[in-house]
Amino acid sequence: MTAPTTWRFNFYRMWTGQFLSGITSAIVQYALLWYLTVETKSATMISLATIIGFLPGIFISPFVGPIIDRHNKKWLMIGTDMLTALAALVLAVIGLIGHTFPLWMVFLAMFVRSLAQTFQYPTLQSITPTLVPNTMLTKISGQIGAFQSVQMIIAPAVAGVLFGMFDINYVILLDVVGAIFGSATMLITRLPERLKQDGPVHFWQDMLAGWTLLRKDKGIFQLTLIGALFTLIFMPAGAVYPLMTTQYFRGTVAMASIVEVVFSVGMMLGGAWIGWRGAGKDRGRALFGSILSVAVCGILSGILSRDFTGFILFNILNFFFGVGVPFFNAPFMAMIQERFAPEMLGRIIGLTSMLMNLAGPLGLVAAGPVADRFGVNMLFIIMGVGALVVGAGMLLLPAVRTIDRQPRPVPAEEVPKS
Repeated sequence: MTAPTTWRFNFYRMWTGQFLSGITSAIVQYALLWYLTVETKSATMISLATIIGFLPGIFISPFVGPIIDRHNKKWLMIGTDMLTALAALVLAVIGLIGHTFPLWMVFLAMFVRSLAQTFQYPTLQSITPTLVPNTMLTKISGQIGAFQSVQMIIAPAVAGVLFGMFDINYVILLDVVGAIFGSATMLITRLPERLKQDGPVHFWQDMLAGWTLLRKDKGIFQLTLIGALFTLIFMPAGAVYPLMTTQYFRGTVAMASIVEVVFSVGMMLGGAWIGWRGAGKDRGRALFGSILSVAVCGILSGILSRDFTGFILFNILNFFFGVGVPFFNAPFMAMIQERFAPEMLGRIIGLTSMLMNLAGPLGLVAAGPVADRFGVNMLFIIMGVGALVVGAGMLLLPAVRTIDRQPRPVPAEEVPKS
């Protein structure tokens, strides 16, 4: 019996493998953070691990795009999966033989994992529009966001249980299982031939070509800058979510975990809604609505009373905050996938990722001093007011405000429907 060859079967088979690979990877990542927490009991070490996770996205993303656009994307995905599996296997074997491993090896393994993800994210996003009809891209982006939210909900809980029940070395081996499954499904995924460009990689010329193309599309370029600015004002508040619960509301670690889960559930439902209904004909309204929801939820969160009632309201606000986030992320990625040719998407996504990742640490630098001087709740007020400024900027920029009514300057080839 011949296997179905519709785009849905081909695409969802691939994403099933990537979802399982991603969730095992997230479980291992949380388990390693738990290991660092227990072994070092140092906030500095945890912060260092977080910064290591940002480094490849900041410094390597621009160079990743030209490689993605000029090489076989299927084998790039499989190769980075195997690299992650190898790092996990080496770490686990050393731990099993020596009954422990040095901290520098944990940091190195986390860097390798982050490096692999820096390749995988733009590669996967550049593959998607070659497998999915353009009319479905926004819904597919919403569904992907919902799956990622499920990972955010499940991974910390499972990591905590496994870390308490098993030796860390055996938990790390989950990464090998996930990588094998992800590679196997990617191997049998049918990708069109047009994904590969011939010729050697010329990093600076290829990056300049991508930058020129990004600048040429005023709407996407300005929207990328808006997204980077939003990341800058969001990261300080995002970094102190646990402190908001434990210090401002005088809650427990368990209560802080509840806040994270509520936010992730909101993101999952928001992504599921987009995956089902889309983001409307004029997606600029969805983008603005997402920013506005952050503004309202941020300001209100910062002025709540410091009691249990305030904590309950904080959870409600965070639920709607989570619901609103996919209404920016999903349409934004779908617009990029629609407006640029597949053979240029690696460069475009690499550049946009770099701008977003660069803004994150800059915002984090301000988090500690502002929270210590003015209170952790002030970061939420700053986030809300900053989001209002960003939203006003969206309305004042015609290229962003009317982005869904503009012709595509670089039309991508349509994927025929099955």
